[in-house]
Amino acid sequence: MNQEWIAVTDRKQCGGEFLKTVQTLAGQGLKTIILREKDLSEEEYGELAARCMEICRKAGASLTLHKYFHAACGLGADRIHLPYPVFRENAGKIDQHIHVSTSIHAPGEAVEAERMGAEFVIAGHIFQTDCKKGVPPRGLEFLRETVQSVSIPVYAIGGITPYNIGDVLDTGAAGGCMMSGFMKSPKIIDKP
Repeated sequence: MNQEWIAVTDRKQCGGEFLKTVQTLAGQGLKTIILREKDLSEEEYGELAARCMEICRKAGASLTLHKYFHAACGLGADRIHLPYPVFRENAGKIDQHIHVSTSIHAPGEAVEAERMGAEFVIAGHIFQTDCKKGVPPRGLEFLRETVQSVSIPVYAIGGITPYNIGDVLDTGAAGGCMMSGFMKSPKIIDKP
């Protein structure tokens, strides 16, 4: 099992056919796959999410929908990841049977997210990454401080690779999120 990993999708970075990539990821034993396709309208996202949910259901894999709260509820999704402001706005409105997570950028946000019922948080960005050009990374000390401030799992995002996941885990984090690596090579974490 690769429960320390969360795959975050971006079909524009995909090295092959997107749904085949999702299918491959669904067989990797990841904590979850976050379907993060920010450029789609809610209707387009819902259509893609329904297809990905079916792929993951058949594989026994976890799929977490992203951002579109109403689409997730309409599809009967059991997991949703919300940007922090959307999470704060909707925390009291989320069905208690839905597992919800959020992204944070400060330890205090992690504390508030835990108090409001987040199952886990994603903290970032930790290392330099092309996704955040020109924005300095927050680093491992920020991650360690965040982990120590809450009792829920903390996953790192931003420049996380199989080469630095050990450093991430050494902070006490539950694991790491990877987008580019998984999109370009969905079997990147295969262990011999």
